[in-house]
Amino acid sequence: MGTSVAGYQYARKVDVPWRVVLITAAGTAVMSFLGATIASHLKAEVLKPIILFLMAAIAMYSYSNKTLGHHENLPVSFVRLQWYALLIGMAMGFYNGFVGPGTGSLLVFGFVSVIGYQFLRASAVAKIINVVADIASLVFFIWKGYVEFDIALPMMVCNILGAYLGSRLAILRGNSFIRNIFLIVIFALILRFGYDVVQLF
Repeated sequence: MGTSVAGYQYARKVDVPWRVVLITAAGTAVMSFLGATIASHLKAEVLKPIILFLMAAIAMYSYSNKTLGHHENLPVSFVRLQWYALLIGMAMGFYNGFVGPGTGSLLVFGFVSVIGYQFLRASAVAKIINVVADIASLVFFIWKGYVEFDIALPMMVCNILGAYLGSRLAILRGNSFIRNIFLIVIFALILRFGYDVVQLF
């Protein structure tokens, strides 16, 4: 719900490439449902060391590239861009259904580093696609009775408020601000997955 609010705020203020969004969202939805299905049979811990390594690589690349996402730079044709977007959506959709945390940040990184969008446009696209991925995996989790609504509903209210304030601030402050928040979130995820990996041993 919070991501939906943020996506709506971005869609009102940012020029969203809707064709790219729709293509990516289709792949994301299918793979997110598949990821959620597999997650019900396997433990997400099997992927956490790999995720930790990827997060660390993303953090180093983003931190060292000071101009990343500040300006739009589309390195490929629009046809190829759509295929890249679909692959990003499928990969992140599966991750969203199977593991979950950090999907939005990984989508932003994919659209900035692979597609060449600036951070603001990448954030707008990522929010909308993330909503689709969340709905697809949530359908499975509600169907199987995994959702604890007494915890989810109060968190949802707070999430909506935070998403509204955060998206408004991001739109006002622009790419540099979003890049800094992106790095903070990535480093926080590294700490979180690092702790989980240590616990495995």
